[in-house]
This record gives sequence, structure tokens and C-alpha cells, in this order.
Amino acid sequence: MIGVDTTFLVQLELVELPAHKQALELLQREILSPQVPLALTPQVLTEFIHIVTDPRRFQRPLTASEAISKARFWWMAEEVRQVVPTSESTVLFLDWMHRYNLGRKRILDTQLAAVLWTAGVRTVITSNPADFQVFGFRLLVP
Repeated sequence: MIGVDTTFLVQLELVELPAHKQALELLQREILSPQVPLALTPQVLTEFIHIVTDPRRFQRPLTASEAISKARFWWMAEEVRQVVPTSESTVLFLDWMHRYNLGRKRILDTQLAAVLWTAGVRTVITSNPADFQVFGFRLLVP
């Protein structure tokens, strides 16, 4: 399984972004062609909806309805394995926050990393590799 960060879904869905084409190519090469499951968490979907509907970030943001529809598509996609927080992932999240002395701006990515890690995911697709390097993931960047 390969974990997905919110940045990747945003790049896949917003054609106006410079990395859109690279994200599509990475999806085909790493997920679809070799038929590797994509690990997706509810947190990524909530961040996705928040980001893609923001008119301050994009010239053509999605409407809330469009964003929810796309989030539902990803959550239900055949290639996706739904990964949810557990007690174990929460303990790991708190441990990593303390062990690596991470601040408030690292909370969400550290929680995502812990949820993925406890689900057995060791590779993450992200445009922000620095957010995941400390945890020992193999990183794929569109």
C-alpha cells in the first residue's frame, strides 16, 4: 500500500496546478499499472475539501458539492484502502510529537503519518517530503 497526502489529491483534481500532469503520471506508474492499493484516511479527505474550495488559493476552486463528490469518489474507489485512526496510531502520534520535538504546525502531518504507519504503509506520495522524512517513509513526489 502507498499512502497519500492531501497535496497529491489536490494536484490530481485541480488541472490549473503546475504539478497536475506529474501527479497523473505518478498515479498511473505507482498505483494503477502495478495495481498497488492507495491508502487513504478520512483526514486527507477533510483537508482536501477544505483546500480545493478555497478561492484565495485557486483561480477556479471547486464548489463544496464538487469537492464532496470527488472526495466520495476517492474514498469508494476500487484502488483505495480506507485507513482509519486507531488507539495504536494515536499513541504513536503522541510519541512522535514528543520524540521529535514537533510543534503545532506538524500536528496534522504527524497524525497522518502515524495512522499510515500503524496500517503498515511505508511509502507516501506527497509534495511536502520534509513533513514525512523524520518518520522513515519512502517518499514519492509528483
